[in-house]
Amino acid sequence: MTPPAGTTWSADADVVVVGAGVAGLAAALAAHRRGRKVLVLSKIGATATHFAQGGIAVVLPDSEDSVEAHVRDTLAAGAGLCDADAVLSIVTDGYRAVRDLVADGARFDETRSGKWALTREGGHSARRIIHAGGDATGAEVQRALDRAAATLDVRRSHVVHDILVGPDGVGGVLVANGDGLGVIHTGAVVLATGGLGHLYSATTNPDGSTGDGVALALRAGVAVADIEFIQFHPTMLHTPHASGCRPLISEAVRGEGAVLVDKHGDSVTAGVHPLGDLAPRDVVAGAIARRLRETGDECVYLDARGIADFAGRFPTITAACATAGVDPSVQLIPVVPGAHYSCGGVATDTNGQTALTGLFAAGEVARTGMHGANRLASNSLLEGLVVGRRAGEAAAQIHGRSVVAGEPEGAAPRLDRRRLQSAMTRWASVSRDADGLGMLAAELRSATASPAAANRMTPHEVEDAALTLTAQAVVAAATARTESRGCHARSDWPETDPRFAATIPVRRDAEGCDVALASGVPC
Repeated sequence: MTPPAGTTWSADADVVVVGAGVAGLAAALAAHRRGRKVLVLSKIGATATHFAQGGIAVVLPDSEDSVEAHVRDTLAAGAGLCDADAVLSIVTDGYRAVRDLVADGARFDETRSGKWALTREGGHSARRIIHAGGDATGAEVQRALDRAAATLDVRRSHVVHDILVGPDGVGGVLVANGDGLGVIHTGAVVLATGGLGHLYSATTNPDGSTGDGVALALRAGVAVADIEFIQFHPTMLHTPHASGCRPLISEAVRGEGAVLVDKHGDSVTAGVHPLGDLAPRDVVAGAIARRLRETGDECVYLDARGIADFAGRFPTITAACATAGVDPSVQLIPVVPGAHYSCGGVATDTNGQTALTGLFAAGEVARTGMHGANRLASNSLLEGLVVGRRAGEAAAQIHGRSVVAGEPEGAAPRLDRRRLQSAMTRWASVSRDADGLGMLAAELRSATASPAAANRMTPHEVEDAALTLTAQAVVAAATARTESRGCHARSDWPETDPRFAATIPVRRDAEGCDVALASGVPC
């Protein structure tokens, strides 16, 4: 292969993993343990995994819980769009994945020696959430995986510009680091880049969650699906005038007995759902959004004053609240919904395989069919562990690479980030309508490419281009789905339409993104 113009270095690997969170490291370790040369690329230090508070939803053997019950709860939260076979496959494999994680050094909270403590979260019919450090499960998962991956070749401050594709599939990745733009030749790439929360002005996601993997897949000709379903966590800590990444207040707080109230002390969810404050996240977020519209208030409140030893059970949340000047043991916690989790993403099977030979995706960036129209609490770390390992195993079986001819794309169109975030927050957040989506689409069409060559794009500009393309996909799918379902709420189409009980794939076209309607979905 002739090196692309502007490249200054090259490398080779059997498997390249993009992302170093739970799914990425699970994939990398699985491929490495099968004797493959693995490179892990990470653009940032802190991952979304590190900040996960709640825990891992898993059915333990010899308990009153069951895989069937966990599957039912997941399907109910997914509002008719989960792939039932995918859910069963992933949930069934959950306990093994957790045991593998324990073998890699993870330690979970116990009620007594050898007995994991369990909590319950919204949408779950049983206490099946294992946790670590009270509310620091993600940090423990990341610690254990980082320790296990200490012998791997993990390269920080590496920004992937493009997946290089030939007639037979993946041929490599175009990457920028401190030495400039280079090519890593490989036949297998695992996208584990996390989410897209920074499409919005306020999010629980860390700074690197800019839709990179979605954009890379679209640029490589691969479809994304269920991308319109972006979960807004009901309880993000409200701090006036703040923007960007904000702390979330875990579902587990409500699982331990906290209640949602408005400034008058009235319940926010009374009469909305049989599970009340423990209803699925889309229900609770919608109830909060409606109450705020009715009252004009900036936030509602979480009353956790009845939880014994709150600081001991939730040390991370206590510290975040203290920074905001709130003591949860004696004060109400101000909360609002915040962009949290993408239920859709790059279309894959339950092994992480996409339609492009050699390209895999796992974790939040992927759409396996596990989450459907709304993710059930604490199913994310579960899916990342299970599908990450499977994707790594499948990637390890790829031998050889496609011969890439021609040059990668040039600099991609991008909208100013604050302008994009403001428009997405205004027109495509908890509630959407046709007029707003139309104005948002027009705003995105105004994005232009920099006159600078692609190999001189800064990491921030690469992220802005990814955000712009990802936003186009979200808007295309949200416009096509003229119904309300799960965490996609259309104020102009408030009812669920059974004709839309199908996934809407989105593919890139010359204009940005084109919606490829699934069979049976009305136009």
